[in-house]
Amino acid sequence: MITTEQKSKVDKMWLDFHSNGIAIPSDVMEQSNYLVFHRQLDELETRREKRARIAGEPYEPRVFVTKEEQDYRWHKLMDMSNTEERFKLFQEKIFPWLIALNDDEDSAYARYMKDAVFKIPTALAFEIIMQDINDLELKDEDSKGDLYEYMLSKMGSSKINGQFRTPRQIIKMMVAMANPQPTDIIVDPAMGSAGFLVAASEYIHAKFKDSFYDEEFLRHYKHDMFHGFDNDTTMLRIGAMNMMLHGLGSADIAYKNSLGVSKDDDKENVDEDKEKYTLVLANPPFKGTLDNAQVNPELLKITNSKHTELLFLAWFLRSLAIGGRAVAIVPSGVTFRNDNDYQQIRKAIIDENRLEAVIAMPSGVFKPYSGVSTEVLFFTKTGYGGTDKVWFYDMEAYGISLDDKQLPVEENDIPDIIERWHNLSNEEQRTRKDKSFLVPVDEIRKNGYDLSINTYKEIEIENKTYRHTEDIMRDLFSLHREMNDVLSNLEDIL
Repeated sequence: MITTEQKSKVDKMWLDFHSNGIAIPSDVMEQSNYLVFHRQLDELETRREKRARIAGEPYEPRVFVTKEEQDYRWHKLMDMSNTEERFKLFQEKIFPWLIALNDDEDSAYARYMKDAVFKIPTALAFEIIMQDINDLELKDEDSKGDLYEYMLSKMGSSKINGQFRTPRQIIKMMVAMANPQPTDIIVDPAMGSAGFLVAASEYIHAKFKDSFYDEEFLRHYKHDMFHGFDNDTTMLRIGAMNMMLHGLGSADIAYKNSLGVSKDDDKENVDEDKEKYTLVLANPPFKGTLDNAQVNPELLKITNSKHTELLFLAWFLRSLAIGGRAVAIVPSGVTFRNDNDYQQIRKAIIDENRLEAVIAMPSGVFKPYSGVSTEVLFFTKTGYGGTDKVWFYDMEAYGISLDDKQLPVEENDIPDIIERWHNLSNEEQRTRKDKSFLVPVDEIRKNGYDLSINTYKEIEIENKTYRHTEDIMRDLFSLHREMNDVLSNLEDIL
């Protein structure tokens, strides 16, 4: 959650960019991210230095390696008193160094940073904006994510594109449900700032620490495990920088419209993602439609639909390897709409693969940018079916208020969701009146493949006993007489 104080700091930074000739929102986003990235590199190096010092071990610099590069560090730049020299150093030395930071020419970072341009025009503007960046709260991934979300809202693009940053709490829940493994090949086909990929990498770091001593795993982790696509170059640069900060500068981050195919694409390119991945983590944009001519024809074999939310589900089914699983956010309409294309995709997931869970999220999760109602679907690609019982959970809270203020609250179903998901055998005893329960697949089929939780949940209606009408009328007449007596006494007094 971004505080009012943080919003004020971002607003000031935005105004300072505008006052110094950088008025295009995407330029503000990019230029500020270059400086945030530079600051975070220094903070990352500082944390490593402190850990080595506490352990009593010598420290070899990993980011600012040479003696000259030590002078590039953010805190040293902030300490410089000569604004012109500081501006010249950043413009002529530090920014080119940032662009060339990953020496792997084939890496996503190298590809998307090579065309980066430093646009802050003067030493005075640079001094003001550097101070703005220095004042921002960037203590963890949550604060960075909140900052990004607020800046995205100022760009005015989130609602237009149907894109909303997924709250960090929801990302962590989905990753915990997916339980990424060291052998996984993970993809987000609409990656934005790479939040899902970063969270998956953090999960693997925490759960499989010993694997990082294995050279073969380390190669897989750095080069082959993570894949992210987007068709917005600003987001690609931000995502590439985010991955670089997490030691994944060589991950497969690519410019791609996952649903589309260009006239120049040959069959090999069209098929490059087929059955390639073992885990999809995604909250793709689900606003709008596409003409069939704009869509990869391989997806139309799965669903002959124009709706992007269904086309992305088709992409998941096509791109997952057998045994691969998808954990994805979809608009609630996907679970219950009766149109043929909506029923067709649900039928494909249930009858031809294995649907395992549907989590109904409260409509305020994406406030203040949208009140859209959403669900999390969890399914495994089998190619032969296998759906038995589907686990439903009616999420009512996630630790943040469901209004525009987005304040922390005590109510939070996420720990319960994760605990129950990993102990599904205990759910057999749950009733339809509980927050979570299992529904046999035959019942779902009888209901036209409806996956709306309200179709199956039992609402307990409290029986209230009301007083008899004659008793109520007697009381009303008595009150009326008392009122008349009061008015009569008042008239006598006056």
